[in-house]
Amino acid sequence: MIADDATISVINDEPEVRDSLARLLRSEGLAVETFESATDFLARAPIARIGCILLDVNMPGMTGPELHEVLKQRGIETPIIYLTGRSTVSTGVRAMKQGARDFLEKPVDADTLLPAIHDAVRAHRAGSERREAVESIRKRLASLSAREREVLEHVVRGRLNKQIAADLGIAEKTVKVHRGRAMAKMKVRSVAELVHLYERMPANEAGSNATT
Repeated sequence: MIADDATISVINDEPEVRDSLARLLRSEGLAVETFESATDFLARAPIARIGCILLDVNMPGMTGPELHEVLKQRGIETPIIYLTGRSTVSTGVRAMKQGARDFLEKPVDADTLLPAIHDAVRAHRAGSERREAVESIRKRLASLSAREREVLEHVVRGRLNKQIAADLGIAEKTVKVHRGRAMAKMKVRSVAELVHLYERMPANEAGSNATT
């Protein structure tokens, strides 16, 4: 079952293909938007929504792979499923290297297309949730003072309060104060929860000493 709040974008210069795909997807209860060209999509694309893009490879003007490259440059991570009637090995390889979710030959049947869309939408939602979680953690980290961040990074490494005090040259009771405030700002109640948050962050943002 594909999430009923997903939006599927169909980009194809052939009206018959666009209409056929739209009818199929709408019969499954999906929201569908159709576009006759890559430039049409860029002009009015539902970029912020969960979903996926069914993208024709060969189109007049901007091709499917060229559009894909533009979307990558703009940081748009909506999964792309290529549909083509003139598939070649080199085109398929290029599409997958660009990060395409799938590469299907037309005419494609429902039993092949719908599971591919399901997987793409599920992946997009999971990725979106991960990005939202990381952004939430990033904001919490940004709320810490420099000393609170320093103390937490020692905590994540498994250092005890007295060890942290010795490392930083401050009193143990001061460590406890900073640690308590920092844990509250990070909205965690245990070191295990804190470590889990740090593990979800990109390595270059979690702190150079946090996991070593």
